Amino acid sequence: MDFIIILITAGSSEEATKIAASLVNHHLAACVNLVPSIKSIFFWEGKTDQATEVLLIIKSKKHLLGKIIEHVKKIHSYTVPEIIALPLIGGSEDYLKWIEENTIS
Repeated sequence: MDFIIILITAGSSEEATKIAASLVNHHLAACVNLVPSIKSIFFWEGKTDQATEVLLIIKSKKHLLGKIIEHVKKIHSYTVPEIIALPLIGGSEDYLKWIEENTIS
C-alpha cells in the first residue's frame, strides 16, 4: 500500500479544524495533526507577504490524493491552498495497518 503525508496550511484554527474533521469524517484521512502558529513567508500577487497559519499534517493513501485535493478546494478559504503530498516510506506496521483500516479503499 502506498501511504502519504499531506501538508496543508489554513488561515485559522477554526478553518484547520473544519478541514481536518471533514477529511477524517469522509474517511479520506485516518488522522490529521494540527500545528498552530506557524509563520509563512511567501510570494503572492506580485509581492512578498507573510501570515500566521495552522499546518495540517494528514496521513492517508496515495490513491486518495485526487479526492483529497478536490475535497479541500471546495471547503478551503484560500484561492490557491497549499496541498503538498510526500511519500511515507515506512513506519510501524501496526500504525500503517490502522491507516489502511480507517480510510476508504
